[in-house]
Amino acid sequence: MTGFSDDLRLAHVMADSADDLTMRRFRASDLRVETKPDLTPVSDADRAVEEAIRGTLRRARPRDAVVGEEMGRTRGHGTRCWIIDPIDGTKNYVRGVPVWATLIALVEFGEVVVGVVSAPALGRRWWAAKGGGAWTGRGLTKASRCHVSAVSRLSDASFSFSSLGGWEERDRLDAVVDLTRAVWRTRAYGDFWSHMLVAEGAVDISAEPELSPWDMAALTVIVEEAGGVWTDLSGAADVEGGSMVCANPALHAEVIKRLGD
Repeated sequence: MTGFSDDLRLAHVMADSADDLTMRRFRASDLRVETKPDLTPVSDADRAVEEAIRGTLRRARPRDAVVGEEMGRTRGHGTRCWIIDPIDGTKNYVRGVPVWATLIALVEFGEVVVGVVSAPALGRRWWAAKGGGAWTGRGLTKASRCHVSAVSRLSDASFSFSSLGGWEERDRLDAVVDLTRAVWRTRAYGDFWSHMLVAEGAVDISAEPELSPWDMAALTVIVEEAGGVWTDLSGAADVEGGSMVCANPALHAEVIKRLGD
């Protein structure tokens, strides 16, 4: 393994704890859901998971900074920062749809070096450490390597997205519809799942127009280590870019040309 193996193991431990919390509250009759100022939902499970992860990091990595969707930024004393989305796909979670995941990433010197995506209701987890390849399975000891597909023509490609509303807001709806007509198949698997399906070669292209760093960070290193390419809509590999397009190397440039800013 790489020099990031201890951090990757810690991320798995935190994901195990998150899975336990989220599965106990999933479809619970007393799940509490509130609307945040940006009009997106947050559940008591979201907050419990982020609190648990932050508690582990305070004990195990006290010098590291932490950025989380629900609780903002905690300053650190070095070059390392953990980025957490306690539940990516909260709208699915609160409606009982099993497509949601906890996303945990470690950034060092501005580069994502560890990423874990854990989707317990799907029975799936994806992870990567810089230089160590991308993997999927139920845990570190039961895993298979992820590789992006070798599909090289848009007309043979499968494209997954989340919804059309965000593309309309960015004035890119026509471009997305044109892309759906150019590819072989489209599905809206949505959120983290679209991008992880690209990493494992089951889907060839994924794109979302409106994202925060915690939606993206863990995904990026997994896609890269699987041999894929990710950027924002401008073509920059920037987790602050606010959007994400993933594909295998043969297709990415063409997709950016069609969708990009």
